[in-house]
Formats: sequence, C-alpha cells, structure tokens
Amino acid sequence: MSIRPIKRVVQSQPTLEGAGVKLRRAFGFGNTGDFDPFLLLDDFRNEHPQDYLAGFPWHPHRGIETITYVLAGSVNHGDSLGNRGTLGSGDVQWMTAGSGILHQEMPQGDPQGRMHGFQLWANLPSSLKMTAPRYQDIAAADIPEVVDDDGTRVRVVCGSFWGKAGPVDGVAANPRYLDVWVPPRVRKTLPVEASNHAFAYIFEGSGSFRDASAPRTVRTEWVGDAAGTPELTGNRSLVLFDSGDEITVQAGEEGIRFLLVSGRPIAEPVAWQGPIVMNTETELRRAYAELRDGTFIKQR
Repeated sequence: MSIRPIKRVVQSQPTLEGAGVKLRRAFGFGNTGDFDPFLLLDDFRNEHPQDYLAGFPWHPHRGIETITYVLAGSVNHGDSLGNRGTLGSGDVQWMTAGSGILHQEMPQGDPQGRMHGFQLWANLPSSLKMTAPRYQDIAAADIPEVVDDDGTRVRVVCGSFWGKAGPVDGVAANPRYLDVWVPPRVRKTLPVEASNHAFAYIFEGSGSFRDASAPRTVRTEWVGDAAGTPELTGNRSLVLFDSGDEITVQAGEEGIRFLLVSGRPIAEPVAWQGPIVMNTETELRRAYAELRDGTFIKQR
C-alpha cells in the first residue's frame, strides 16, 4: 500500500454564477488535466438569501454530467424534458446531460436563510457525448452511511466503500464520491483506487493530510462577525493528491469533514465553452449553432 503524496493545496475562489449567485469555485475553466474526468467544483454556501435567490435560470448543458449535493436549504429544478422536483438537505442529483438539455436550478434557504451545497461537473467520453439525457435523483435516506469503530462516518454517494455501494450507477468514469467525517484528533487512512485521479475538499473543521515523508496541513479560517467576535467556518481548501492507493488524514481538535472524490481519467481532448464540453472546436461550434437555431435538444 502506498500513501498518496499531495500535489498541491488551493483555496476555492469567490465567483459569481447564474443570475448573480455568490459562490466559491475550487477548480474549473482552466487546465483541469490533473482532475480528469472532473471539470469543475463549486461550493455554494451562503447565509444571505439576496446572494443566492436569483439562482441559475434556464441554461443548456451538453457532453457532461452535473452532480448536485445539497447540505442545507433546497434546490428547485426543472428541465426541457418536463422533469420537475426539489432537492432537500442530504439529497443528490446526478444529471447526465448527454446530447443536450435545458434546465434551471433555483436555490431556497432553510428557515434560518442558510443555503449550502456543491456542484461537481464530470466529463463524458466521446462515445457518450450524445447519449440520451437522464437523471438519477437520490433521496438522503437512500444514501448509505458507514461508521467505523473510531467514529469515522462516510456517506457513499457513488462507488463502493467499506462494503457499501452508493445508489448512483452506470457512470462512465467509474467515480467514487464520498462525504467523510473524521472525529477530533483521529488519524485515518482511507483507500483510493490507484488508477484514479483523486482530490479532497474540506468544508468543516481542520486536519493534516500526510504523505510518506512530510505533513501538509489545511486549517480552518476565522472570520469576524458584526461584533468583531471570531467564528469558525470551513476553510474551503482543496487537496489534490498524486498517485497511490490510500490517503491519510489527521483530524484537528474539532474534527474534519470533506468530500473525497476520485475517478478514472478519460484522457481525451477537451473543447469547452461555458456549460457545453465537447472534444473538438468543430463540435463545440456546432452545439452553439444548434442552440441558436433551435435544434439543440435531441431527446424530448
């Protein structure tokens, strides 16, 4: 067994998306070769409704999958195929855009006005770029959770882990998507498929991720409230791992919670503009031409 070294640690950056939603982007819209098959990760965490209620009105997708995971509040969604629904706390939507879909996502806060969730984009290989769109809407109660003897808890959204299989299936990149909580001061080693790219995104607590030789520590950040009193928030750090078949984390005094995501690289050319991702510029131009002339949607 070999512990994965850390390739780099980055902070997610403030970004405006949709109709003016304030969020943080961990990676995306650049050279994402180190994250292949994943293209983008957004953290939409906000306690001010005016910063998210405008939402993400009607927009197209083609050639990718979008994975939405809600932790607080809810997201109302609808699409050009007639699907409608609401994602609540703990729910997941795995949408395969395939040949093309128009949809909207409108966030709503909880009774305290809080909204929190993630959206991950996964690329599709050329053979599936024009596949029929489909949804996998997963209720929180259907996502298995495994608890180890030391109190470590893992929700298994996709892939298999510690004898449990997540409810999402039939995904080309054979990904694993986990929500991991490690209790205070616990040191934990977790397996990761050696053939897959992998990253962790920390959103609660603090901890040190270690390779075979030296620690790299990711800590929480402190922000002041209106009275000047510091309050602890998740630090929104992303840890990109190098090759190996396991990772090790040492949780801090308050424990640590993070997404652990891995997937098999597609290793194909990427032609990308906005919400449409193809393999060539010719395919990309054709997609936008179809969007303009009304022939974008292939499945109704």
